[in-house]
Amino acid sequence: MALTRRGKLVAAIITTVIVLGSAVAVLALTGVGKHIPGLRNLTGGSDEQSKPRLCLTGRRAPSGQAPDRPALAIKVENLPEARPQAGLDKADIVYEEPVEGGITRFIVIFYCQGAKRVGPVRSARLTDPPILLQFGKETLFGYAGGAGKTLAAIKQSGLHDLRYNIPVAESAYVRDPNRTAPHNLYTSTAALYKAAHVKGSPPRPVFHYGSHLFRKAKAVTTIHLDFSSSSDVFWRYKADKKEYLRFHGSVPHTLEGGVQVSATNVVVMLVSLRDTGIVDAAGNPSPEVESVGEGRAFVFRDGKMIEGRWMRRSRGGVIKLVDPKNKPIQLARGRTWVELLPKDIPVQAT
Repeated sequence: MALTRRGKLVAAIITTVIVLGSAVAVLALTGVGKHIPGLRNLTGGSDEQSKPRLCLTGRRAPSGQAPDRPALAIKVENLPEARPQAGLDKADIVYEEPVEGGITRFIVIFYCQGAKRVGPVRSARLTDPPILLQFGKETLFGYAGGAGKTLAAIKQSGLHDLRYNIPVAESAYVRDPNRTAPHNLYTSTAALYKAAHVKGSPPRPVFHYGSHLFRKAKAVTTIHLDFSSSSDVFWRYKADKKEYLRFHGSVPHTLEGGVQVSATNVVVMLVSLRDTGIVDAAGNPSPEVESVGEGRAFVFRDGKMIEGRWMRRSRGGVIKLVDPKNKPIQLARGRTWVELLPKDIPVQAT
């Protein structure tokens, strides 16, 4: 039977589609297609598309492509004798946690940037593994030992253990002769990544970023978090730079080189502390922050305060921040400090 004009047109279209589809398949299989602009949309994506493009700060990596590596966490001391610290200004995210005797320590998380010197490096706590599992089990963890229960918890978590006193990572740490022990152990991100010998497994994002601001957010310029006499923390908003500057009391918290600690966002989570049965040399109990569950949260960005809640269903999940309408709170793109504040300490915001 002879085809009508319309039938010939349909047949031509079908033939063209088949030919194009075959060509796309061949190019995709041979790898040639990845060099042809726009072809990846026809083939359903490419390796380049699947690679991470954002840092944990929500910003694009300077090169346009985020590193193909896990996050790296380093435990840094915060006693007055440990200041000024090094490397905190290169981190994507920093967590401040209460430990024994009213002091605090930092979990400093790097991904996009590196730091040539980080420290003083000190021991881990039971709080650390559950916090770090948010970023994935492949997360690298550099620290200087810990109690038996803590080391067992780190091993069980599956995190990549890079503590300084094991052979694989020992050479990544140095003692600074100009600082007094034990406040003199330092490392670098490059040395720890080299010791790990791992690639791939980029970290899981833990925050929502965007320009949306809860409409009932309150204008606030000063945040006061009185952990203790040695960690009497103030954050003061600097409107011209759109950042928060950190102080201990009235004293600026400066790093080596005189740079003041700053953050684009400050997140305060009110948390419960659990007795671990671990005590330090002075007999002070070492608590664990309970980071699974929920509690009040205060998010500070752009000189505004949003009061909401934090929620986490399991150790394998991410801590979510929601506003009073149960909507995800968006952070401004930039470095975030998370303050794990015991719930019996008031958040003073003015």
